[in-house]
Amino acid sequence: MYSNLPKVLHPLAGKSLAAHIIDTARSLAPGKMIVVSGHGGEVVRTSLSAPDICWAEQAQQLGTGHAVAQAMPMLGAGGQTLVLYGDVPLTRPETLERLLQVAADGLGILTVNMNNPSGYGRIVRNAKGEVERIVEEKDANAAQKTICEVNTGIMAIPTAHLARWLGQLKNDNAQGEYYLTDIVALAVAEGVTIRTAQPNNEWEVLGVNSKVQLAELERQHQRNLAEGLLHAGVRLADPARIDVRGRLTCGRDVSIDVGCVFEGMNELADAVEIGPYCVLKNVRVGPGTRIAAYCHIEEASIGPDGVIGPYARLRPGAELGAEVHIGNFVEVKKSRIGDKSKANHLAYIGDAEIGQRVNVGAGTITCNYDGANKFKTIIEDDVFIGSDTQLVAPVIVGRGATLGAGTTLTKNAPPDALTVSRAKQVTVSNWQRPVKATK
Repeated sequence: MYSNLPKVLHPLAGKSLAAHIIDTARSLAPGKMIVVSGHGGEVVRTSLSAPDICWAEQAQQLGTGHAVAQAMPMLGAGGQTLVLYGDVPLTRPETLERLLQVAADGLGILTVNMNNPSGYGRIVRNAKGEVERIVEEKDANAAQKTICEVNTGIMAIPTAHLARWLGQLKNDNAQGEYYLTDIVALAVAEGVTIRTAQPNNEWEVLGVNSKVQLAELERQHQRNLAEGLLHAGVRLADPARIDVRGRLTCGRDVSIDVGCVFEGMNELADAVEIGPYCVLKNVRVGPGTRIAAYCHIEEASIGPDGVIGPYARLRPGAELGAEVHIGNFVEVKKSRIGDKSKANHLAYIGDAEIGQRVNVGAGTITCNYDGANKFKTIIEDDVFIGSDTQLVAPVIVGRGATLGAGTTLTKNAPPDALTVSRAKQVTVSNWQRPVKATK
């Protein structure tokens, strides 16, 4: 991976590789979930720590069988043990459920047929089609290397059998490692039933060993997500140009243009339109709202029938009511804006409470920070704020007030009155502009 970050912590769709498969395992409601960590163990534990995870350490990397052996002291004697891999992130729960079902009375192996099986252990079957053993690529002969059915490494194993078989593993192979796959031959020798299951898609069992493979799985995962949105009725301008890094839920008749990124938990209500190249993170958008191009919105809520952007930024704590307009190069942070209020151009609204039907003129800013502390600006209903106004918090603008353009407001503005604060205009006759000195 050419990285200081442990491989299993590299992100795919905004979540680490290992977190993907842990969430999949969690969806199966296991009696116990054990993560075996090796390289970068402390960092891995810190990143993935959760109340339902038990940890086992593999201090020396001596193979897959050795890794599973580290977890055995924490496993009970009964039930099944499902072995998953932290760098195989896209296996679907239904595939694993199918594997567990076929392994109900014996050993279950998840296999897949590949056109190019190079690098994978081959499934060797006898004349009856029964699994005899798994041969790793480096130990396979020429005939075995032609086999296209390969071992994914994912197994469902009776726990009592697993404990016994792990103690019989040997490392007399090309790698000098204890292979978990060697338990297959042990199961055959004991007459234990071996059954296989296959995923619906090859990508479910693909692992990551390079940035190239990581990028390929990222694109595959995004294609899957896009397909799910299309089946749910969302209109995507180009399914190949959307990135969902979390969960995106959409109502009916939602439209998403190209290049949009959705991080965390986002909810788009009916008839929402998202323009090109927007980034939304943990956002709720009300029905009928239109978000124009190049908007960045984070930890915010937008009411129905709003008009946002282009080039607008809503920061954490922005709460917009119905029919609110936030225009180009307007930034809103930790502020509530009432129904039908507008800030259409080049404004900053921070730590503010804005009522209904307020017009915020171009170039207006709330001066909410004195270098040490934050203060609130309150603007009541039906206020008109002229362009290039500075509101020095804490300050209140009363209902129906008007602030003249260029005002610097440092005291409360009374309701239903015009408040203006600007320098006296002066004209200097016969004034000459400076001229550059001749060199």
